[in-house]
Amino acid sequence: MALYLSQLMICLRPINLLLIFGMVCLGIVFGAIPGLSATLGIALLLPVTFGLSTETSFILLLAIWIGGVSGSFISAVLIGIPGSSSSIATCFDGYPMTLKGESHKALAVGITASFLGTFFSVILATILSPIIADFALTLGPWEYFSLCFCAITLVASLSKGNIWKGLMAAGLGLMLGCVGMDPINGTQRFTFGNTNLSAGISTVAQMLGMFAMCQIIRDSARGEAKMPDAETSRKKGFGITIMDYFENLRICLFSFLVGLWIGFLPGMGSGISNMVAYGYAKSTNKSKIPFGEGNPSGIWASETANNASLGGALIPMMALGIPGDGITAMLISALTIHGLQAGPLFMTSQPDLAMLIFACVLVSAIVTFIVQIMTKNWFAYILRIPYHFLYSVILIIAYIGGYGISNTMFNIYVMLALCLLSLFMSIGGLPTSPLVLAFILSSKLEGYFRRAISMDKGSYEKFFTRPLSLILLLLAVFCVIWPYLSDYLKKRRADKG
Repeated sequence: MALYLSQLMICLRPINLLLIFGMVCLGIVFGAIPGLSATLGIALLLPVTFGLSTETSFILLLAIWIGGVSGSFISAVLIGIPGSSSSIATCFDGYPMTLKGESHKALAVGITASFLGTFFSVILATILSPIIADFALTLGPWEYFSLCFCAITLVASLSKGNIWKGLMAAGLGLMLGCVGMDPINGTQRFTFGNTNLSAGISTVAQMLGMFAMCQIIRDSARGEAKMPDAETSRKKGFGITIMDYFENLRICLFSFLVGLWIGFLPGMGSGISNMVAYGYAKSTNKSKIPFGEGNPSGIWASETANNASLGGALIPMMALGIPGDGITAMLISALTIHGLQAGPLFMTSQPDLAMLIFACVLVSAIVTFIVQIMTKNWFAYILRIPYHFLYSVILIIAYIGGYGISNTMFNIYVMLALCLLSLFMSIGGLPTSPLVLAFILSSKLEGYFRRAISMDKGSYEKFFTRPLSLILLLLAVFCVIWPYLSDYLKKRRADKG
């Protein structure tokens, strides 16, 4: 507790509070504008962290993350277009409330639900992560390999469309992760004689190419660079009462638990949790207002769940070194940039930084809540920022960041090549999430596998005889066969009916 309080005091220093305030505001802007996101904001900030201390770097990255995820409900409410996949369900009732002249209340619900989900989930993450890390220290390379393998398979199986496309994308990620230095004996491989590849493909170049540049090109090609006008009327007061909290307490509690659990599972995240929570709230609705026609409970459910996923995703990242979603994968990359390794040993070897991360998320959540309350009447003007200004700035930052990785043009070429790869994957229907997760985990997956084989003198037996390792491997297999098994069961029920 003393360590946590000392790191909390660091976050509350005037200069750090100012940084958090600035990044939260920037994150809200990125989250509110469809096409931009917290993911893009972190990708653009990663190169900047090279010249900063580890503490300052994470204060910047975490603040823009919290602001971005929370801000995505703004466009969902005001114009019916979610700022990111985490607020898709918010559109269903948020925008109808705006059409009925209740945008003031809808925004107030979104602000409050987002804060409650983030605030309490990070408190639980702070308590649970050290406990899980202590347990993880008792595991061997067999369990860690199975855990990484299960995480990649789970993400691939949850990808939209054909599961084999998800597995193919994960395979591409593992191939990209093999470039560079062998994690066991240190020899170079797949570098084709190019010394620039001796350290592997830059994670920062990958993020900038596959997220920042690819997003801009896709949006321009689809003609998605314009948005409808948003309501700009100003209203006094907050918009909700104490009774609104109590009336939706049950929905908020369930949505919080759903978001926390789904955030904990690798690769699922807020994009799924908001839909699951909304479905529950809709199925238990006893209000006279139908869901989809402006029921505030839909916003309570969606925004509580998607923000609770933040704390859930922090737990596997901090305790196990496994990213819970795409953004925590980038945060793990940020640790790598600063010579640190996420996982159980991180909690014991760098406890001060671990507690700083939890404290910074907590402070960022509070600052986000205050900023959104103070600027609620200005939200509509955020959505009027011309796209051509934003995209020009983003491209410039991406090129500067790519060059700044090694002060050579090579990483610019890597960034462009990965942008093209992402575009071709988009055309072919291959999701990028499995690729990113597999790329991040590739060295761990290989390292744990080869270490386990070496420790057991070439035998594969312990992968299947150690209980936890076997359970994780069976879960990975189940993730692959479940879509087909589910279709078969549905077909049998239909035939019987």
